[in-house]
Amino acid sequence: MELDFKDSRPSNQEIEEKLARFNLGEVVVQPIGEKGVIIRTVSINEETHQEILKELVGAEELHFESIGPTIGNELKQKTKSALILSLIAIGSYIAFAFRGISRPVPSWKYGIATLIALLHDVIIPLGVFAYLGHFYNVEITIPIIAALLTILGFSVHDTIVIFDRIRENLLKRSSLSFEETVDISLNQTLGRSINTVLTVLFVVLALFFLGGESLRYFSLALIIGIVSGAYSSIFIASPLLVTWLKTKK
Repeated sequence: MELDFKDSRPSNQEIEEKLARFNLGEVVVQPIGEKGVIIRTVSINEETHQEILKELVGAEELHFESIGPTIGNELKQKTKSALILSLIAIGSYIAFAFRGISRPVPSWKYGIATLIALLHDVIIPLGVFAYLGHFYNVEITIPIIAALLTILGFSVHDTIVIFDRIRENLLKRSSLSFEETVDISLNQTLGRSINTVLTVLFVVLALFFLGGESLRYFSLALIIGIVSGAYSSIFIASPLLVTWLKTKK
């Protein structure tokens, strides 16, 4: 709910103390403008809504929005569709981009390896938020979904850099085995991968600690996803190609 106070705006702590008796779980209070405030809580019925307005004396309600089970299910379905479409598009693009190297590993396997690594990158932050939701009533909101889609883009970028170096080395180092070529490529891109992740983490950590409550879980999802994305690009995507080749042989 968005409120505007006629007189001076009470502090966040005072508002939270007034709402404590309603058992609203985690209450997020975000000041806006000179006297306005946005309050986010768990879903409430109309009776509780009116009681909250009575408790906050001197506040005029400008906007109220309740996301119920119907909208929640719609959001869940759209999230699944967005993730699936993103994964299919990314996998197809990589298979097409690496069509020039079909030996010793077919180009479509590069796309599959990338998708497996991306699933790893999405499942880990989803698992963390499932835990937080179960024990601390943290809800998966639209900003968190945006963070998950951002993680997909960041992770696949790092994986493509490594795969591109593998492609270059395959064309130049014909005397080396595929396993040796992948190993050399990983070592050549390792410093770049670590530096990229660290520079992004510095910004996201600052956002997590200084960005306020409204951005805390958004930045937390990015932190978890970026770290797991760096891990998967190095230790999952490329080694999978070697494993598949050995299995085939």
